[in-house]
Amino acid sequence: MNILYLLIPLALLLLGGAVWAFFWAVGSGQFDDLDTPAVRVVMDDDERPDDEIAP
Repeated sequence: MNILYLLIPLALLLLGGAVWAFFWAVGSGQFDDLDTPAVRVVMDDDERPDDEIAP
């Protein structure tokens, strides 16, 4: 029963850290564009990279 005096404040600190991290991510624009990164994989790049060695 005494362990609850340690675990409850620890859980509240972890919850507070998770809530802070979520609001920090929203405030810094991490969730602004959710579609472009998924579509960028299938976009066709016609340009050849500069560091590629020509045969």
